[in-house]
Amino acid sequence: MTILYSYLLPILLIVAGTAYAAGRYRARRLVAAADGTVRLHSLPSHYGVLASLAGLLPALFCYGLWLSVETTVIDSRLIKELPPTQVADSGHQSLLLNDIKNLLAGTTTISKDNTINEAADRYQEIRSTFRSLVTTAVVLLSIGLSLFCLQAIKPSLRARNLVEGTIRLLLLLCSGIAILITLGILFSVLFESIRFFRAVPILDFLFGLDWSPQMAIRADQAGSSGAFGAVPIFAGTFMIAAIAMLVAIPIGLLAAIYLSEFASTQVRTVVKPLLEILAGIPTVVYGFFAALTVAPFIRDTGTLFGLSIASESALAAGLVMGIMIIPFVSSLSDDVIHAVPQSLRDGSYGLGATTFETIRHVIFPAALPGIVSGILLAVSRAIGETMIVVMAAGLAANLTANPFEAVTTVTVQIVTLLVGDQEFDSPKTLAAFALGLVLFVFTLILNYIALGIVRKYREHYE
Repeated sequence: MTILYSYLLPILLIVAGTAYAAGRYRARRLVAAADGTVRLHSLPSHYGVLASLAGLLPALFCYGLWLSVETTVIDSRLIKELPPTQVADSGHQSLLLNDIKNLLAGTTTISKDNTINEAADRYQEIRSTFRSLVTTAVVLLSIGLSLFCLQAIKPSLRARNLVEGTIRLLLLLCSGIAILITLGILFSVLFESIRFFRAVPILDFLFGLDWSPQMAIRADQAGSSGAFGAVPIFAGTFMIAAIAMLVAIPIGLLAAIYLSEFASTQVRTVVKPLLEILAGIPTVVYGFFAALTVAPFIRDTGTLFGLSIASESALAAGLVMGIMIIPFVSSLSDDVIHAVPQSLRDGSYGLGATTFETIRHVIFPAALPGIVSGILLAVSRAIGETMIVVMAAGLAANLTANPFEAVTTVTVQIVTLLVGDQEFDSPKTLAAFALGLVLFVFTLILNYIALGIVRKYREHYE
């Protein structure tokens, strides 16, 4: 049964497929047995889907429920069997369970403590027993419910209504889960940010000019109170994003216009996939390209003109980030422009407009909502990028408008603050949540502005 536990999902799918075939067959047999005098309320496939869903959904629910409580149940069972001296308090319990799980996972070799080895063997036995029971129960539940549904099939059964209602309920559940996850993320960030603002005034955070979140252990050490003025971080984020947009938006839009309005079918078929390959390159590769090629080139070029350019600069990070974002703008804009009705183009040409006039006065206004959405996605991608900034722009929180100097961004600081062993009650760690909240609010404002632009310039066609 332990081996079958690893293949539980395929087994359930096989049972569901068999129930579907049996449901269809039984529905057709009912009609054939009545010599065609009885008509089914629904199609035979609806009866098959109903039998399949009856056996699959409850079994998946029980299996998912077990996965959510498996570790807790097995840990509790093992702790009850251990001698009281080994589990005197919660700290000893956690350490012992960690040693057992590391031993079973293979991250550590056989322990010198024979007690841990015996506990690990017992843990494995308990887990195998529970998994065997769960496998048996879930498979029997699936088969039993499928058989029950098959027996309930009759011509008057409203299978289509039941199937559509079940699917509608599943879609509603998925939508609700997405909303709940979003609210959970928002409230978790909000509550931790409130804790941070209790220690650091919100005005000091939003308008402070000095960012040094390092907290000293003793009060007499330098920087014991930390400095959490986030203006340098916001400035660095906007600077790099602006440089990236100055690269991505013109090139992306022009590429989209060319591919949609001027390129032949053969050129479009070849060039568009090649352009979209840029979106599939890992960001760490872009980071290496920025740190090893673009940044030294900019520095050496600046030296020729007598300019002092840092090895890590906002310009290098912004240029490479703009190259990475080009496919987001070009691909979405090309799809939107290509979707503009051909009748609009023909009408414009019929009135004597040139190709450029048609693009400017007809196609571009019609495609503006989609273009704005693509640009919005590109801006969000630029603001959320981390790896390129770490490797090309550095970690220094400098308040400067000079793109030749090193800067940092909000996402980089969030990663820096949460890396390593951190105490989540300290302002240093809580500052990451405050930065995340500001980033969330900024994205929300950006969405609101984009919606306003779309509503103002959207064209309606019959």
